[in-house]
Amino acid sequence: MELGIKIKRLRLTKNLTQEELADRCELTKGYISQLENELTSPSIATLVDILNALGTTPAEFFSDEKEEQVVFTEAEFIEKITDSHKIEWLVPNAQKNEMEPIRVTIMPKGVLEDDMPHEGEEFGYVLKGSIWLKIGQVAHCVKKGEAFYFSSQKVHRIENRSAQEATLIWVASPPTF
Repeated sequence: MELGIKIKRLRLTKNLTQEELADRCELTKGYISQLENELTSPSIATLVDILNALGTTPAEFFSDEKEEQVVFTEAEFIEKITDSHKIEWLVPNAQKNEMEPIRVTIMPKGVLEDDMPHEGEEFGYVLKGSIWLKIGQVAHCVKKGEAFYFSSQKVHRIENRSAQEATLIWVASPPTF
C-alpha cells in the first residue's frame, strides 16, 4: 500500500496544504512531504493523529473498498453504430446506477426506434443540430442549446428530420438504454 500517496490524496480532497496538515498534527511540513513522497513511514500514533486531522479513521483509511470511479474518458465509452445513428454509453456499466447517460448522434433523416412506455424519467440536451422528440402523438422540435425532460410513460422516439447531423446527451432514470 502506498500510504503516503493515499494521505496526500486525502489531504488534497480536504483542501489542506502540507503546512496546514503539519500544524494540526504538531509535525513539520518537511515530515509531511517526506511521508507523502514515501521517504518515511509514520508510527501508529502519528498515523492516527494525521488521520484524525484529515477527518477519517484508520478503519476507513485502510478499508479495501475500491474507490468509485468518477471520471470517464472517451476511450472507456461503449459505442453502438447503425446506418441511422451512433449511441455512446458515457459511463460504462451505468445500468447498475440510477441514471444512464448516453451521447446520441443521429444522421440526417435518421430515426431511433420507438421506446416503449416504462417507469422513470428522461432528460436530454441538444449539442448540435435539431431533433424532433415524439411523445405519444405529440412532437416537439428541440434545437441546439435546448433541453427536454419528460416522464417515460408513453411511447417516445427521437428523429432527425433535417439534412444536418444532430447530437444530444440523453439521460434515462432508471437505466433503459
